[in-house]
Parts: sequence; C-alpha cells; structure tokens
Amino acid sequence: MSLTAGWLPTAALADVIRVGGDDSFPPYEYVDDNGNVTGYNVDMTRAIAEVMGLDIEITLSSWSSMRSALDNGEMDVLQGMIASPERAKDYTFSPPSVIVNFSFFARSDDPEPNSLVDIRGKTVVVQREDIMHDYLRERDLGVRIVPVRTHYEALRQIAAGRFDYALGATLPSLYYSREYRLSNVESVWRPVQAQPYGYAVKKGNEDILALFSEGLAILKNTGQQQAIYDKWLGSLENPQSRDWRLVGIATGATSALLLFGLGLVVVWNRTLQRRVERQTEEVRKQQQQLIQADKMSSLGTLVSGVAHEINNPSGLILLNLPMLSDAWDDALPLLDRLYDSGRFDIAGLDYQRIRREIPYVISEMNEGAQRIRRIVNDLRDFARQEAKDTAVPINLNEVVATAARLLDVTIRGYTRHFSLTLDPYLPSMLGNAQRIEQVVVNLIINACQALPDDSRAVKVETRIHHASQRLVLVVQDEGVGIEPEALSSLTDPFYTTKRESGGTGLGLSVSAGIVTAYQGEMNFYSQPGEGTRVEVTFPWNHREETSVHE
Repeated sequence: MSLTAGWLPTAALADVIRVGGDDSFPPYEYVDDNGNVTGYNVDMTRAIAEVMGLDIEITLSSWSSMRSALDNGEMDVLQGMIASPERAKDYTFSPPSVIVNFSFFARSDDPEPNSLVDIRGKTVVVQREDIMHDYLRERDLGVRIVPVRTHYEALRQIAAGRFDYALGATLPSLYYSREYRLSNVESVWRPVQAQPYGYAVKKGNEDILALFSEGLAILKNTGQQQAIYDKWLGSLENPQSRDWRLVGIATGATSALLLFGLGLVVVWNRTLQRRVERQTEEVRKQQQQLIQADKMSSLGTLVSGVAHEINNPSGLILLNLPMLSDAWDDALPLLDRLYDSGRFDIAGLDYQRIRREIPYVISEMNEGAQRIRRIVNDLRDFARQEAKDTAVPINLNEVVATAARLLDVTIRGYTRHFSLTLDPYLPSMLGNAQRIEQVVVNLIINACQALPDDSRAVKVETRIHHASQRLVLVVQDEGVGIEPEALSSLTDPFYTTKRESGGTGLGLSVSAGIVTAYQGEMNFYSQPGEGTRVEVTFPWNHREETSVHE
C-alpha cells in the first residue's frame, strides 16, 4: 500500500474561518481589561490554526448573540459549547477538550438546598441561552427562571438579595466572585454532572469541524493541549491557600537546588560522552550502550523521586502569584498617595521604579514556574518505563497509518512528496499502540522539519527482516542531514538543534525510551546535505500463529 500527501480529502473552505465565543466566560474565553480576546479556548483555537494551517478570525460577544450568529451563518464555528442530546439536533460537536462543572450559588447566610425539591418555588438566575438555561427549560422543576447576559450579572443579583439562586459554570462563577469580591456568595450545591465542552458547528458544516477535531487530536498527542490546560486551568486544581511569602522563599530554594542537581546530571553525561568519543570506534559503541543505560537509570531514579516535590512548590507558586498580584494592585492606591506626600524607597529602589518593575517580576516568576512544570513533565515521560503487562498484540501498520492520518495537514505544509508503503504481510508485535504512535509522530515531524522546501520528499515504510525475525519501520527524508559528530547525541536529553524555535531536546529521548521498553532498537543514518534515514526495529509477536509469506 502506497499513499501520498494528498491521500485525505480536504473540504472546500472560506479563506477565513469565523470563530465565535463568549466574551464573559473566564478562564475559558473572555475579553480582558485591554480589550484583547484571551483564555483557554482562544489559545487552543490559535494553536489548532497553527498546526492545521488555517486562517481564522476570533470574535467574542454575548453568548446568546454568538449562538444566533452560528444559527444564521454569521459564524462558522463556536470554540466552546456544552454538548447535549437536545443541542445535537441542531449542532455537531467535536471531541471535548475539557470538562466543565456546574454549581448552584447562593448567599452564605441562606439555607443550602439538598435536593431539587428544596428549590421548588424559588427564583434561579442563569446566563441567557447557556446550557443551564436549557437544562431548566427542559425540566419542570417548579422554579422561576431569570435569564441575564453573564455569570457576573447572575452572581451580582444574588449578592444583592434580589433572587434566591444562580446556576452556572463553576470556574467562571468563582472567578467573578473573587474578582469583584462578592464575599457573601458561595457555591452551595452541584446537582448537575460535569459536561463535555468543545467546538460546535451548525449541522452541515462538518468539514470545518473535522479540521478542528484533527487539530485538537494533534495538540493532545504532542502535549500542547496539556500545556495550554496547565496555563489556564492547572493551578485551579488545588485551591488551598497558603502564605505566599513563605511559599515563594521555600519553593525558590527547593527549585533552584533540584534544577542544579538535574543540570549536574546532564553535564556529567555530556562530559562522559566526550571522553568516550576520543577512544576507538569499537570501544565508543560499547561504552555508549553503558552510558545510555546508566543515564536512563540515573534520570529515572532522580525524576521519580523529585517530580512530586518539584510539582508541589511549582503549583503553589502558580496558585499564589495571582494573590500576590492582587495584593500589589490593592496596595498601589495607598502607596501612590503616600508617595504624593513625599518620595520613599522600597527594597533600596525608588518607589516609582518598583511600581513599574513589580508586574514584570510577577510575570517572569509565573513563566518560570510554568517552564519548571513543563520540564518535569517531559523528564517524567523520558524516565517512564512501561510495565510489561501493558504490552499487547498490536498491528504496526495500523499504528503508522493512524499517525500519518493524524499529521496529514502538517505533512502537506512541509512537502508535496510524502509516501507511505506498508508491508501487507507484517505480523503483529507486542506493545502499546498509543506509545508507539507517539514515536511515529515524533519521527515524521522531525523528518518534515528537516526539509529545506516542499519539493523534498519524506518516505515512511514498514517491512519484515526475516533473518532477525523483526519488524522494521523506516522514516527517510531528503532534508539537510546531520553532522556525523551529532549522530551519537540525537537521543541525549536536552540535545536539540531547534532550541530557538522552542525545542526541548526531549522528543527523541522519549521516543528512544519507548522503543527500548518494547525490546526495540532505533538507528540513525545521515550525511550533511543528503537527508536522514531512521530505522526502528521490534521483535515480532512469536505468540501469534501467523503464516509469514516469504
């Protein structure tokens, strides 16, 4: 079987895809104080547009107007809508990118409801055309429904004592309650199950939705969706409050020591590698295997022991930095008035300079903590060894074909000459399909990124090596090639030639660990200017009674 880069159909689409959303649904999507659209959904949509090569235009307005715009064709897709059987009659939904919880909110001095009977005869405020508005309209609960424009308006009405309850999404409601200091309003009951939340189009626009679903799958597979989730929602998973000053001091010291230790491990490995390379080629090959085994053991032990300790203080930093920012914002008016009465210094610097620097310091601390979390997650993937009982018979051809379909748009963005040749008589192998797919995705993306222009080719094939009874996967590109002295470092952690574009140097390290976990081997063959060929081999499944055609 041989497939080219154009083997998947592409829908005929407008030059610009119009994406709509709610302007008051933080942290998922909203308009910030500077008038910019932002939030989890906005970052996800932009990331999908980048990996899929889409031209998009994002517009946020009231939720009810956005639903109307989707219905009358003024919007092509909504980037965040709760799926339900009733809505499925008019809309088609992508796989969910996140799950949204819902809660009843009431004044803290009012009795808490324990069942739907307790709210009968009460007045419930909801966001107009929101899923909870649909929920109440579809059920005869004996309540009076008051629709308003936003979650904030619903909470404000409750805080003022005008109505009994507000029903809405938990995170946006908690955000507004904290932002506007509605201290007498609290979450009292969660009778509604968490709901799937993703992209939606009007029936008939499934071609557009397919592009967003494919992009979402790529983001999940490459870890970008998790990074965006951590940025907007990760720090909200553990809302316990602590003293930010003590947390900052302890976390800074702990993180510095741990990162220093990780740096020493990497430096030690690099130094040992250079010594080995000065020896004969035969000794170098033998020693390289020992170095890799020791490196995997050292990093695996270190990461498993400290990942939890790093993530906890990092999470506390991410949790408390917003509190620190709020405290600074609250103190500014008092400090400004004090400065008007006479100049003074803070931390040895003039107050006006400190006033300008503190927001940047907080922002840099947040970015640093986010980077610590990403590095720890990458290292955990690098060190993880899959348990033997998770290895099941899988079809390597199906895994490779799935990875190629997943990357179709990405591949076509790099080359006009992509071929996929699969041996139809390939026996099964023992492994985990999702982890082997991760290896194939990494190898194909690396091959595409090595091409100087789209006239160069990428070839992927599978075949059988009968003498060794192994399955062979080959990914070959006509790219710029690799210097001979760099070949031995390709699977080293943190080694990358793409650091300026955001590479961490862990992709091939993770892939090599996965291959080794299933008794596989990965070899690289390359010359500068002549492209690169990567061969990955796995033992075939001897438990399977398969007739292999010679």
